[in-house]
Parts: sequence; C-alpha cells; structure tokens
Amino acid sequence: MNELKWNERFNIGVDSIDKAHQRLFSIVAKLLSLNEDSAKQQHACQEGIKYFKNYTIKHFADEEAYMKSINYSDFDIHKSLHDNLRDNTIPALEKEMESQNYSVESVQHFLGFCIGWLNGHIMVEDHAITGRTTKKWVHQPSEDKIVSLEKAITQTLEHLFHVKPEIVSEHYSGEDFSSGNALCYRLLYTSSEGKRLQTYLLYEEQMILSILSVMLGKQITRIDKTVTYAVKSMSQKFMDCISKHFVLTDDFQLQKTDLMTFEQITRTFDKQYPPYSLLFSTGQNGYFAFCVTEGK
Repeated sequence: MNELKWNERFNIGVDSIDKAHQRLFSIVAKLLSLNEDSAKQQHACQEGIKYFKNYTIKHFADEEAYMKSINYSDFDIHKSLHDNLRDNTIPALEKEMESQNYSVESVQHFLGFCIGWLNGHIMVEDHAITGRTTKKWVHQPSEDKIVSLEKAITQTLEHLFHVKPEIVSEHYSGEDFSSGNALCYRLLYTSSEGKRLQTYLLYEEQMILSILSVMLGKQITRIDKTVTYAVKSMSQKFMDCISKHFVLTDDFQLQKTDLMTFEQITRTFDKQYPPYSLLFSTGQNGYFAFCVTEGK
C-alpha cells in the first residue's frame, strides 16, 4: 500500500473541491509509504500528518465557503462533521500517536481512519452538495421490515462500496464463507432505557481487498492494521446510512465497535440467533452478512 491513485467516483462535480480531495488522498498515499519505511517512518510521518491536518483544515474552510455561496440547505450539519473531525477526532488520534512515539500501529490507526472517513464523507455528505446521492426513503409500518432492510443494505453497499449485491439468504446462521476468511465487526448500540442493539457486519476478506483495491487504485493483497481500521470506520458510516431509512422508537447511541473472529461470531449465534440475519453475494467480490440482535 505505497501508492494511492485518484478514483473518479469520488468526484462531486466541483473542480476546486475535487482537486482538494485528490490532494488529500495523495497525502495519505505518501504517508502509507513512509510508514512502511523504517528508516524514515517516525519523523517523516510526524511531519506528514501535520501537513495533512493543516491541508484538511484549509480544505474544510474552502468547502464551507462554497456551500455558503450556493446557500446549501444542510450547511450546518455538514460543517458540524468537519468541526468534529478537526476539533475532536484528529486531536485524539494525534495524542495517541504522540503517546506511542508515532509507532507503526498508531500511524496505521490514523491512516486507516482517514481512508474510511474520506470514503464515507465524500460519497455521502460531499456528493449531497451537488445532488449526487441515492434517493432517500424511510421504512413505513405497513411495509415488510425484512424487505426494507434488504433494500437499505443493497442501496448502501452500492453507494458506499460500488458493489452489486444480491440477497442469498434471509436466515444466515453463521455458515462459512466460500474462502473461509472473514473480517467481522460488532457495533453495540444502547438506549437511554438500557436497551441493547448489536449489529454484526461480516465481510469476506476478498470483498474488502477488492473494495479497497478499487478505492485506492492499487491491488491490495493482504489484511493489515490499516485495512482493519479503514473498514471499522467505513462500517460506522455504513450503519449511519442504514439508520436513515428507519425511524427507531428508542434513541440508540453507538457505544463501541469490536473486531471479532468468525468463531466468536458463530458462538454468539449459538447463544442467540439474530432475528434479522441476511447474507448477500457481491459476485466475484465475495459475501457480506448483516445481522442484528436486540435485548436488555
């Protein structure tokens, strides 16, 4: 992962913004290669990350000025996402890197998060600036929930990851994927009343490698820490997109995201079979499963 080429699917149709996004990706690409060079890793990454942060802040200001110039209706929401990254997330990641003396893994955490955040933010929030988004719809009580869930997952997979999913089973129970290797995340949500909502996202490894290879314009052949952190970030954005299609009676907040082994997932299913457990095929890209359990 030493080069990160521009993929035109990130274009939103505003030349100055598209060029800035391309620059952000190129900075991340340079940092990826520096983090793999033990002779240059520590100091170069430290300086490169400062440059990335400064360029990001400048880009946010320019993008916000453009949104104001066109009277963009969701300006305040969009700006709040910029503010949170600038004022909270990046400082927290910087603090982690400083405490670990810019170790390889701490930089991988930073870069993985940046790759995932850039993909989700550009494909959802930035595309919305110019109207390049999938039509929104909200599940109605009269509609079948499984059918709505299938539709929401299909749209989100297509929009965020540019894959073409097809439903394989509405009763996935932890069977092995064809390759036998999966990257599994559990996202735990809790409500103010103490209710728990656990969502499991299972990606066949070849699906992740294919998605990131297309996203980065380079063949990615192995799962490393940068990849797992990127997928963690993308999984949270995936769930944000799914939640927009459903009105929940309880105010659920994300508490934590865990990377789990396939065996841990299947043992969990042995204890409590998920009421919603769907398996999708993305063709040659591999399988994806989406499962939800509820309770106190």
